[in-house]
Amino acid sequence: MSLQSEIEKRRTFGIISHPDAGKTTLTEKLLMFGGAIQMAGAVKARKASRHATSDWMKIEQERGISVASSVMKFNYQTGGSDFEVNLLDTPGHQDFSEDTYRVLTAVDSAMMVIDSAKGVEAQTQKLMEVCRMRNTPIVTFINKMDREGMDPLDILADIEEKLQIECTPMSWPIGMGKSFKGVYNLHKKELNLFSAGMKTTDFDSIRIDDLSDPKLDELLGNQADELREEIELLEGAADPFDLEQFLIGSQTPVFFGSAINNFGVKELLNAFCELAPHPGPRDAMQRTVNPDEKSFSGFCFKIQANMDPAHRDRIAFFRICSGKFEKGMTVRHHRINKDVKVPNATIFMAQDRAHVEQAYAGDIIGIHNHGTIKIGDTFTTKEVLKFTGIPNFAPELFRRVRLIDPMKRKQLHKGLVQLSEEGAVQVFKTNLGGDYILGAVGVLQFDVTVARLKAEYKVDADYVATDFQIARWVTCDDEKKFAEFRKLFDSALAEDADGCLAYLAPSAWKLSYTEEQWPDITFHKTREHI
Repeated sequence: MSLQSEIEKRRTFGIISHPDAGKTTLTEKLLMFGGAIQMAGAVKARKASRHATSDWMKIEQERGISVASSVMKFNYQTGGSDFEVNLLDTPGHQDFSEDTYRVLTAVDSAMMVIDSAKGVEAQTQKLMEVCRMRNTPIVTFINKMDREGMDPLDILADIEEKLQIECTPMSWPIGMGKSFKGVYNLHKKELNLFSAGMKTTDFDSIRIDDLSDPKLDELLGNQADELREEIELLEGAADPFDLEQFLIGSQTPVFFGSAINNFGVKELLNAFCELAPHPGPRDAMQRTVNPDEKSFSGFCFKIQANMDPAHRDRIAFFRICSGKFEKGMTVRHHRINKDVKVPNATIFMAQDRAHVEQAYAGDIIGIHNHGTIKIGDTFTTKEVLKFTGIPNFAPELFRRVRLIDPMKRKQLHKGLVQLSEEGAVQVFKTNLGGDYILGAVGVLQFDVTVARLKAEYKVDADYVATDFQIARWVTCDDEKKFAEFRKLFDSALAEDADGCLAYLAPSAWKLSYTEEQWPDITFHKTREHI
């Protein structure tokens, strides 16, 4: 098969939502319809006997949340075409927005899950901002229609107002909660009837080309007229689907359903494969890279430590941007300026893996990392390239690490370096005293770091408050001025895990005052991965 036809088969997307909108449940059901798992494990806190396939970390299983991004691959057939689907499940918790951001740099489109009772929530708005930076095409799924919620028209208005994106319904619900009868597929003019507790993955679709068909009254009773009225209203008010507007991220097709009951999920997946874009061009500092170029290129967007606790491994997640990957090939690792052979790469099914013989643009592969690969690293078979847009964000919360057993300092250092490499938390080492300061965007990141230090590195540690409130990376072209600044602010300076110098300020006022006093120093809020 040609390189171009392999690229056109691929769909690489991330699932985004506010916590508890049903994202992980939907992920499980998509995997089930894709034949990747036989039984979906609903996400329930604490004592559930099954855990979601995509939630493999102990803390995720205990708390019933996703705190790490998972990558899952499956094949899917619809409309007479074969698709290779790479699904990236992002952390739902707002405290892990950096990991989510990095995942969204590796996808070509996104699936947004909205809770029908709550509408658009804060985290969804944040994630939407990230998608907008890259004009990522978005398909929307309104979940939990089997429960009482907002009026469907109000949900669409809420999305349009808060997310500034035009909504085009592709299916329409018939009732909600106890009166939920199913959805009418506007795209295919089919009626899909819902029956509570239905566990099958095959729902009967009834073709109804004309809504005046009396068959509709037989099936829906007094809800038939309500559906006719709503669809007549929609046809007059809603914008028709425009593929071009969808592909530039300014219009979203909307589907309704209930992930926990498998309802509406297959229609969503079918439409997604048909509408979503295949891998496209990627920007590097040197030029734009097209996916159908023969030479291989890709970048690391995530590092995960200890997916297999028995082997203390670290896996670098790679997005292939062009060409074809083949097992055993030699590629250039540009940051360290060395050729490296890749004897084994893996594809993922959450924690399960399979060795991959070959992979193409759009695929996500895993490479064993022995501490040499960092987030943002580019590998190619040809020229020097550096893919852009994978920044570190300045953390907003800070805690000082307190080691309970001083003999474990070496293990603590190793654990913190590895956890910072995978982006779980940012680690700063102070110039004075050599204390470790954790920086994060959410409090839960500190809890996860302490739990993982204990479970994966056998290090008992906790964290205590610190006076620092703001971090900025500092650079200066004038070496003399920089040396002067470093001498004066030694107690407020720290190096991050990459050895980049940061100024830790006790308040926004102090930062502002320091910036005024030292105009030659540049204070950076973000830093591209070096």
